[in-house]
Amino acid sequence: MTVSERRQAYGVRLVRGPFVKLDAHKDHCSTADELAELVTRLRTTEPARPLAADLFSGAGGLSLGLEAAGFKVVLSVDHFAEAVETHAHHFGGLSVDWDMSSPERVEEVARLIRDNGIELLAGGPPCQPFSKAGRYMIRHRVHHGLRDPHDERRDLWRSFLEVVQLARPRAVLMENVPDMALDKEMFILRAMVEELEQLGYSVEERVVDTWRYGVPQFRQRLILVAVENGRRFTWPAEAAERVSVWNAIGEMPEVEGGWRPAGGAEGWTEYTEPVTAFQRRMRDGVPEADRNKLFDHITRPVREDDALAFELMDAKTKYSELPEEFKRYRDDIFDDKYKRLDENDLSRTITAHIAKDGYWYIHPRQNRTLTVREAARLQTFPDWYRFAGPPSAAFRQIGNAVPPALAQHLGGSIREALKADVEQGRSTQWIASTLSSWYAGRSKDKRRLAVPWLVSGNRWHALCGDILLDRAEPGPAKSVWWVIQTWDSPATTLAKPEDVRSACAHVKREHRVSQILKLAAWFRDRPGALAQADVEASGVPGLAESVADLVTLVVDSVLTPDGETVASSEPVLVTKGVLRVASRFTGDPVDRRNKLTDGRLAVARMVGGGPNARQAHLALIELAASVCRPIDPRCSDCPLASACTSSNAEEQHAGHLFRLPPE
Repeated sequence: MTVSERRQAYGVRLVRGPFVKLDAHKDHCSTADELAELVTRLRTTEPARPLAADLFSGAGGLSLGLEAAGFKVVLSVDHFAEAVETHAHHFGGLSVDWDMSSPERVEEVARLIRDNGIELLAGGPPCQPFSKAGRYMIRHRVHHGLRDPHDERRDLWRSFLEVVQLARPRAVLMENVPDMALDKEMFILRAMVEELEQLGYSVEERVVDTWRYGVPQFRQRLILVAVENGRRFTWPAEAAERVSVWNAIGEMPEVEGGWRPAGGAEGWTEYTEPVTAFQRRMRDGVPEADRNKLFDHITRPVREDDALAFELMDAKTKYSELPEEFKRYRDDIFDDKYKRLDENDLSRTITAHIAKDGYWYIHPRQNRTLTVREAARLQTFPDWYRFAGPPSAAFRQIGNAVPPALAQHLGGSIREALKADVEQGRSTQWIASTLSSWYAGRSKDKRRLAVPWLVSGNRWHALCGDILLDRAEPGPAKSVWWVIQTWDSPATTLAKPEDVRSACAHVKREHRVSQILKLAAWFRDRPGALAQADVEASGVPGLAESVADLVTLVVDSVLTPDGETVASSEPVLVTKGVLRVASRFTGDPVDRRNKLTDGRLAVARMVGGGPNARQAHLALIELAASVCRPIDPRCSDCPLASACTSSNAEEQHAGHLFRLPPE
């Protein structure tokens, strides 16, 4: 029998269900009037407990954590029927299956929040890709403080913002995948921060490693918190313990893949007792009658060949290392198709994909994939928490959820911010405006600029200037810059090879001659490449992505060969100099670690997404080259000195802050 025939010969017995049906909570509301009655009763019986709404609530991981932090969730919205049923079972209030892309639903939700005085709006709106044209229209609205058209079916993150604009809750908590913020332009996040600040909120955003808050998995989430009246939000302290996979699920009884207990949805597995502190927390709240029961400890059946493959694997084994007879997928594409979890480490991220494919989550010791209850544990859902629908729906709800442990920490800090009434300090709008004003004054005399190609208006000049003159000695650099400005285009540059050699020699960068000439030849043969809205480094020999991004940033619009004026994007640069300024300003070493996450966020926080963003970004580049230098920075000349967190004013003005120790 061939390998292909052996693969086809194995089959898996399909096991459906059980289908969990959950009754609504005793305080469940079906109408707006019932919600108003519930809120009135809560204001009387629990006056100190603030209310919360959870949009895109899923199974309620965010709601569960917020309630543990002292909030009362009374309104939730999602568009996944099983998730709505799960939420309605565990939480009182109004849990509805509504499409939040509908403007009518947006206004209805905002009215419910406003009329009931709900203090916190939380949620994780999905963020879909959108076109550059759509991005341009949104940027125009943000810059001019305009609301979305009423009849537009919006991206869901726009719907979330519209609810904030209409309802004006005291605080906002948004979570999302880091990809929402860490694209080159970071447009969605910057637009959200700008709009929230326009509404008077102070805003903090961060990419959070959830394991730092007691979640036993590698899972990063983008968290944005906005608090009314410029109040300061302080990020919660990290948890004392790092919880491993075995800490979380090690005491659960062994089961075979595909096993189902008698009793259907009410069936259970015999359970003894928790061993670790984490396991005890997960058992807290389990009714005494269920003390020796473990619900939802079920998973998929395992094919015979997969079980044999799992037997050969430890936590370090790659799919490509398995014998050929056990491979059902191409190992050059699916190198990590199978992954046994390391019991002494964190789990890989539990995602909604676990509903379709559990091979990424092979049990540390047993030859099967994770059970529903094990996945829930790794997301920090307690054992009493049930999920409506079949196992596939439960897995999907779990994978999409915010870990309740993370939500509890965030909710506690938001409550403290609302009670403390401490001002945040300098907003992103203030920082961007200050930088922009400083740069506008400085660039009036181009001779003062340390980076004169930032105001050239010619993309070829900017490209050559950055390649030849970045961090060059100021005197020779200024002389060479005047020469570069005579190279009107790639073609004229190629016609003056001796000028190129002389210019490179003058700044002691003879090794750049061939690079400039090769780029000139490439762009001469492709005249439209520099006239695109965004200059792309991919496929251009010798062009670094950072240089392409700078060129895109320098020229805010271009005239295409067709005679059309096209606006360029505003990429967030994470160059060495810009990161140095951001690190010194924030007091966080983003120039030395997590440059593409913490670093990019720190830079975006300084330039914002409003009308001053592009000029503020150019100001950071000039500031890094002329004032905030690596050694002996001229802090007394810095427009941000009064808000810089890295030193007190006396040290800054004395110029000693960033001096290197003597050799």
